[in-house]
Amino acid sequence: MFFWSNGNKNGLTSGPLTSGDQLRYSALHRSRTLSTSCCSVFLPVKPHRFVGETTPPISLFDYHQIHTWFALEDSTCGCLWYHAEHSSHSLSPSIVFLLLKPPLFSDHHLLPTSPQLTISVSTPQLDSLHRICLRSRWVYIGGLARAQADQKWQVKPKIDAPSGSSSDRSASVVAEAVNNQLSGLSLGESNANVKVWKPKSYGTTVSGSKVSVNQRKFYKGEFLDGFTVDKSSYCQAQIRATFYPKFENEKTDQEIRTRMIEMVSKGLATLEVSLKHSGSLFMYAGHNGGAYAKNSFGNIYTAVGVFVLSRMFREAWGTKASNKEAEFNDFLEKNRMCISMELVTAVLGDHGQRPLDDYVVVTAVTELGNGKPKFYSTSEIIAFCRKWRLPTNHVWLFSTRKSVTSFFAAFDALCEEGTATSVCRALDEVADISVPASKDHVKVQGEILEGLVARIVSSGSARDMENVLRDHPPPPFDGADLNLGLSLREICAAHRSNEEQQIKALLTSVGPSFCPSDLDWFGDESVDSHSKNADKSVVTKFLQSQPADYSTSKLQEMIRLMKEKRLPAAFKCYHNFNRANDVSHDNLYYKLVVHVHSDSGFRRYQKEMRHMPGLWPLYRGFFVDINLFKSNKGRDPMALKSNDNTVKDASENVGQQGKDGLADDDANLMIKLKFLTYKLRTFLIRNGLSILFKEGPAAYKTYYLRQMKIWGTSDGKQRELCKMLDEWAGYIKKKCGNKQLSSSIYLSEAEPFLEQYAKRSPKNQVLIGAAGNLVRSEDFLALVDGDLDEEGDLVKKEEVTPATPEPAVKEAVQKAEGLIVFFPGIPGCAKSALCKELLNAQGGLGDDRPLHTLMGDLVKGKYWPKVADERRKKPQSIMLADKNAPNEDVWRQIEDMCRRTRTSAVPIVPDSEGTESNPYSLDALAVFMFRVLQRVNHPGNLDKASSNAGYVLLMFYHLYEGKNRKEFESELIDRFGSLVKMPLLRSERSHLPDPVKSIIEEGIDLFQLHSRRHGRLESTKGTYAAEWSKWEKQLRNTLTAHSEYLNSIQVPFESAVQHVHEELKRIAKGEYKPPSSEKTKHGSIVFAAINLPVTQVHSLLEKLAASNPTMRSFLEGKKHRIEEKLERAHVTLAHKRSHGVAAVARYGQHLNREVPVELTELIFNDKMAAFTAHVGSVDGETIVSKNEWPHVTLWTAEGVTAKEANALPQIYADGKASRVLIEPPALVSGPLEFF
Repeated sequence: MFFWSNGNKNGLTSGPLTSGDQLRYSALHRSRTLSTSCCSVFLPVKPHRFVGETTPPISLFDYHQIHTWFALEDSTCGCLWYHAEHSSHSLSPSIVFLLLKPPLFSDHHLLPTSPQLTISVSTPQLDSLHRICLRSRWVYIGGLARAQADQKWQVKPKIDAPSGSSSDRSASVVAEAVNNQLSGLSLGESNANVKVWKPKSYGTTVSGSKVSVNQRKFYKGEFLDGFTVDKSSYCQAQIRATFYPKFENEKTDQEIRTRMIEMVSKGLATLEVSLKHSGSLFMYAGHNGGAYAKNSFGNIYTAVGVFVLSRMFREAWGTKASNKEAEFNDFLEKNRMCISMELVTAVLGDHGQRPLDDYVVVTAVTELGNGKPKFYSTSEIIAFCRKWRLPTNHVWLFSTRKSVTSFFAAFDALCEEGTATSVCRALDEVADISVPASKDHVKVQGEILEGLVARIVSSGSARDMENVLRDHPPPPFDGADLNLGLSLREICAAHRSNEEQQIKALLTSVGPSFCPSDLDWFGDESVDSHSKNADKSVVTKFLQSQPADYSTSKLQEMIRLMKEKRLPAAFKCYHNFNRANDVSHDNLYYKLVVHVHSDSGFRRYQKEMRHMPGLWPLYRGFFVDINLFKSNKGRDPMALKSNDNTVKDASENVGQQGKDGLADDDANLMIKLKFLTYKLRTFLIRNGLSILFKEGPAAYKTYYLRQMKIWGTSDGKQRELCKMLDEWAGYIKKKCGNKQLSSSIYLSEAEPFLEQYAKRSPKNQVLIGAAGNLVRSEDFLALVDGDLDEEGDLVKKEEVTPATPEPAVKEAVQKAEGLIVFFPGIPGCAKSALCKELLNAQGGLGDDRPLHTLMGDLVKGKYWPKVADERRKKPQSIMLADKNAPNEDVWRQIEDMCRRTRTSAVPIVPDSEGTESNPYSLDALAVFMFRVLQRVNHPGNLDKASSNAGYVLLMFYHLYEGKNRKEFESELIDRFGSLVKMPLLRSERSHLPDPVKSIIEEGIDLFQLHSRRHGRLESTKGTYAAEWSKWEKQLRNTLTAHSEYLNSIQVPFESAVQHVHEELKRIAKGEYKPPSSEKTKHGSIVFAAINLPVTQVHSLLEKLAASNPTMRSFLEGKKHRIEEKLERAHVTLAHKRSHGVAAVARYGQHLNREVPVELTELIFNDKMAAFTAHVGSVDGETIVSKNEWPHVTLWTAEGVTAKEANALPQIYADGKASRVLIEPPALVSGPLEFF
């Protein structure tokens, strides 16, 4: 608090200062435990004759727990700077100084340049003020604390003014706390000189310090409210932290694989693969730049991240850590860089496995600069990290066709049972370059591996990596044996009851290099009431202001586009506390967080980038510093723009360099590959908890069966998982009752259960992957699946029984079952009219099952339980569920009904192109609205008489938000196995008229505002009631004015009914085949083999029998059994159980290539028979089988496994088998395949 008073010090006045006035500045201390105290400075003001005073009589008094002296900017008196530091045994000495700046003094009446003053101190806490420097334009008082009392210091003449003051920032500086009690401080004359002491400069402010008037107004939003956008308004924006752009691949996984293999095979690119650690994104931009999580900052996630990063430095550098931390932070600040890491810890919630240690792995290094961010290549990241001894990830490079095809084959072989040890071992064997991680996943995370990330990089990446590995050897860990103090888990355990205390304890442990201030976490606590959040109008004014440089204009372009296209994103604004010292009414600083809510937002933005090549990418983890200012603040916007061409060119060059000569689509090719051992824990156990506890075991079973179907899990694994998950559901329900297990600590119960389950059999061990300390991963590949013989040759697919009960999805509807027809639509989609037509259709759906309907608008109470009751009463009937079914909750209820009553379900959806985030287009929505507003006397009261009909349709429309048409249809097909599209709009129609499009878009914007503030509150209530009323009237007028157009674009209803009727008849007869949902299924590879045509093998047997009596005798009575047993004829090349994953994977380069095979002899006895095979070559390369005896197994007797056929040559040599030579050898061929 600051004020000035006249000479008698009583009574506040205002107005210009006059001669004889005394100016009093007071800094008040506020504390929860101490009374308000005051430090005051009195200066006599004689504007025309101030220099005439010999020594200004300055008195400092009323010292009591001075917390901070503040600054004040005043048009009359200029700028006053107080600074005070806390003095204690553990902190640096305290100082006190005062700075005064004209126009208080006239240029014609300058102060003496060498006053001789003496300062005496009577307290041990503050030894003395050590100098007073008076120059022509400044008055400066400084002080130094010493552990001595009553000592006198003399002033050194002609001391320069303190540095750091600039014309473009407010002169106010907030200082740090002083908790000393000071008294008896006075100033007197002296002739001695003193040693000059330079105060330490701080870049940030400690929370809890007192705030200036400017800061109070800033925090309370007064400055923002008063910041009007005009011609002098400018803005400057700089990206403060960011992660890689997120590109959504529109291709299927198989298409991406194919393109990756093609590019590597042609030498256009290299495939880079890295481990996906199971943690969370953490970004660090230096001690001033800040710490960030994926979409937030200043929370427990970033506090944990800073602590773990600091601990990594101490482990790596040992006793040098403190200096290296300071150097590292200075380096990041000086070069405006950000490092991104995967933060893996046990204290932030469970993923697939609780890590054995808490750690970070650097995944990206970014130069933010003043333009478009530049991301380091992986080789550059490793060089950077080895310089600073930061943890790096395990990386593999595949630069040949052989290696890249081997990689994908290795993954397919391990996707259902891979763990960290087996995966890393296999990839080490097939990769061209393997760069081990600085921290072994098995030792710090454990055996459960989330997955792999494969992406296309430049063709020169392998060469660059080799150079880096040569020039930057792995660094030592000097602190490995040192006591690093309390661990993360110990600190969090000690403060479990209070998250704020956890954060403070963690930040205190970090030290000043990584955390000189806690402002990002707690703001300025000395302000009675303010929020870290700033008003959303910051974004509006940012977009309206003139950009001060090129980067700002590009960021404005991004945000403006996202808002115009209504992408699912939030723009969260916060006060930038670290720049609070610099704020004024026309110079404001904020932090902006761009939070994209769903992947559809990235997809839609990516599509816009194709139309606007200069558009900057949309980043994951996107934080921007924003400065709003007026051009008269001392900064010349033209000067800021003078470097625009340089920055622009640099940004564009960065973009070109990032592509490395690759086309945009190819440069962004990336695929994530996850392992079943991780997914069964996270997706099937953790994510299924809410369904299990809220909806019961039956709904949980439906959920996990659908997940496994989507993943394409093999039949054998599905059966094993069903058994395990059913047992888990019973176990956890019995233990927890109706109290749901928290997903953040689910492993506390799941891990012991999985450990005990794995102990029961080797098969269970393979299924679980690793649990507890009893399962050793090195044993996994030596185990044999009990349901398959060694080669897997002779077990027909049909013999693998599916899990029971069967999921709701079926290939065709059985006539003995019931049928539910339901409508994932919007009011106005004509479902009731369609149901009526279907009921009246002659012959029903072409069979004798009864057809009936249940209209939702006439049902009292909950609708879907009523449908379930009807299904139980009439299990073989066809039910037309005349009610909109717009979300997954309803779909799950329908799935549960299907499972319980052996019923199939068929969704009928209005056909529409949809938008990028909604399965229904604006054209379709306009027609639905038009139809509803034509209704009269609707049973559900949704018609032209309804005052909020438009709002209701918008509410239904937004229930589908987040899925485009392709995703919407694919999910329905995956769930129910069928889909019928009801024709709605003519394909040759003209575009939606602008007035109709505009009124609907206005309604969508209004709905989003309303729902953000009021949730599901009716539109007739709340803040926007008047706006809704106005919009509803405009909607009716607009649609009525374009009624001719809206009628003309619709497909005739009779035609639509006929189409739906025919499709339902096909489904009812079991003739329907569902369209592909385009989900690629890879399964799990067991072995590689050449698949031979069975007909040719049978023909060869018949020729041998005709020409050889011994052969004919052998085949008598066996031919039928051989035909039954021999599902496929093949030459096994390698089997992962016998030869290892890498051996199987290396055949990937020849996948689907035709390979010639010569059959030279038949060896047989009464237990088995097989052809000897000589495998040929492909493109001049001989295909070599890993089997000692390449052969084609024809037949085995009951109880004999195919593996035993490998011994036939030795059995023949022992005289216990017969041989028939084939002269000349029979030549057959077939594709090389994985099984």
